[in-house]
Amino acid sequence: MYELAKMFPTPDAVLALERDALGAKILGLLCKRPPNQNQGMFLLSGLIGELWPYPTIPGHQSLFPQNKRPEIDLAISEAWAWLEREGLLVPASDINGHNGWRVLGRRARSYAQNVNTSRRAAPVTFPKELLHLRILERAWPAYMRTDFDNAAFEAMKAVEVAVRDAAGYGLEKIGVNLIQDAFSQGKGPLADTTAPAAEQVSRMNLFWGAIGSYKNPQSHRDVNLDDPVEALEIILLANHLLRIVNARAKASSSPSLKSNVGP
Repeated sequence: MYELAKMFPTPDAVLALERDALGAKILGLLCKRPPNQNQGMFLLSGLIGELWPYPTIPGHQSLFPQNKRPEIDLAISEAWAWLEREGLLVPASDINGHNGWRVLGRRARSYAQNVNTSRRAAPVTFPKELLHLRILERAWPAYMRTDFDNAAFEAMKAVEVAVRDAAGYGLEKIGVNLIQDAFSQGKGPLADTTAPAAEQVSRMNLFWGAIGSYKNPQSHRDVNLDDPVEALEIILLANHLLRIVNARAKASSSPSLKSNVGP
């Protein structure tokens, strides 16, 4: 009954998480609960109540100090609202939903079916402030709702779009051909012509390999990426590539390249 409190060693461990990270942890907890418990329904007040059992009953004292309750309750409520916004928790049918009861959405149910039988697990906590804005727009929300395939795809698509924008190309340039032209040794608009020829080719191959390995497969088939650590690694690789694109755009003498790439 007190699994939520036991997930966090201190109140600050709860408050340090942003609503999506905390929501992902709550979702992982809910998915592990027996489907016959409360007929598969969940109540926000019930979840919060687990953190604050009756202090007068021996052995049922809260693990958290009461002076932290307003902050912690607000954090849990924000995470719950995020789960609802993402469609991971939806109103139960009939009067139950009107009374605040929620059930797992379809995507969350799929996650619950796999949570005990595969590598699939809740997303890894990571400081979002280190992520590029293009990653934060689509890839990170997909990751936090455990849609790891789409998160990897969106991260690498962000790289492709950023390269096209920074190089000043039109929509006809796509995939590895786009990368080859943009970083072509000695003449590509994003090539660092001050670097040795071998390094320019290596930079092109770095982008080429990333797009070919992690963006194109997701474009054409279901990859079934179910490891949150592997998905985060792909996102971080895309994050690094985006910073390289930013640096090359800023180093260019063309004002249009500087303005197109974004922050």
